[in-house]
Amino acid sequence: MGSVELWITLGIPVILILVGRFVGASVERNHYRSIIEREAQFRARPAVSTKHLDAPCPIQSASLAVGSVVVSVDHFKRFLSGFRMIFGGEIRSYSSLIDRARREAVLRMKESQPGADAFLNTRIETSTISSTTGNEGMGTIEALAYGTAVHYDRGP
Repeated sequence: MGSVELWITLGIPVILILVGRFVGASVERNHYRSIIEREAQFRARPAVSTKHLDAPCPIQSASLAVGSVVVSVDHFKRFLSGFRMIFGGEIRSYSSLIDRARREAVLRMKESQPGADAFLNTRIETSTISSTTGNEGMGTIEALAYGTAVHYDRGP
């Protein structure tokens, strides 16, 4: 094998993995920034897992609130997870992926009912849409958040 073929065989995948690392990290940083800003807007509107909440005033209405997001795994995280699967242990690169997906789903749930004062009986479910086995499929995770959006009767 000549040096050109060797460079193509080894160099291109390494370059793609490095590009995936930097682009993926940039996208993740921007997404976290967006999440933090939007969470600050909804800080006064709690999403709780309990079915009952001491309301400060009578409840005017209640409705279903739903938010979902699908996030894909970048190539660099997928590459690193391959090593971790050999030796075992927590795949920390995927932990941030699940954290972002859950937080984004809760935000989308709250954004689906922008006038709600609280969100009761909130649940979050995650599922894998495509697997990362072999070279097929990139690997994506879906997070679904749902709950009861409660609107208080603020009176006249």
